[in-house]
Parts: sequence; C-alpha cells; structure tokens
Amino acid sequence: MLHVVGMDERGKSVLRKRLSRHALIPFIATLPPVLIGMEACGGAHYWARRFREHGHEVKLMAPQFVKPYVKSNTNDTRDAEGIGEAVTRPTRRFVPSKELDQQDIQALHRVRERLIGERTALVNEVHGLMHE
Repeated sequence: MLHVVGMDERGKSVLRKRLSRHALIPFIATLPPVLIGMEACGGAHYWARRFREHGHEVKLMAPQFVKPYVKSNTNDTRDAEGIGEAVTRPTRRFVPSKELDQQDIQALHRVRERLIGERTALVNEVHGLMHE
C-alpha cells in the first residue's frame, strides 16, 4: 500500500489517501498537473517516469534530507507528510530522475561489483586454507 498526502500552497494537508499499486496510476491520471515529491529509491525512478507521462512535475529527495521533516515516530503517512513539506522548500537538493537505460547500466555495475567481491573473498579463503 502506498500513502498519498496532498498539500495546498500553504502546506496544509488537504488529501490523505491509501492506495494499492494498481490504483495509483488511475488516481494520478485524474489529477491536474501537480508537484509530486517522493523519497528516492530504485522504484521511485520508475514511478517518476510514469507520473511525468501524465504531465506532473516529480521531485525525488534523498532519504536523509526527508528525515528532519518527519514529525515524531515514523510511519508511512507521516513520512508522506514530511516529504510533502520538504519538497516545497526552495533550498532543497533533489536527486535527478534516472531513465531506464541508466538504471539498467547501474544494475549491471552492481552485479559486476558483487561478483568481483565474491571472487576476491573466495580466493582469500582458499589462500587461508592453503596456509593452514
């Protein structure tokens, strides 16, 4: 489930909705073009591309920059409110949205780095066993 929090230009919460992933795009398609803020993660880049198809402006924020805006104990609704507040700040830095090609290349690099690390660990383990 995803939590949607809508805020007016003064920062007052005007909408709170909990949606399934399947219901999110039909809901977003009914909205007039709005500013959408999200916490940056691998999936956020996909959603940003989908929201832009419907004419929305999307800003992604690094999680460490959202945390100061979340009030009290964290839950999904409070996180969404914090993101809504943080995204309106003029001095915030945002994460550039990645295209599909960029994410593919990044995934290949991560897999390659993992394989290199595992190979190095295996070689070191074999060397250690041979010294015993």
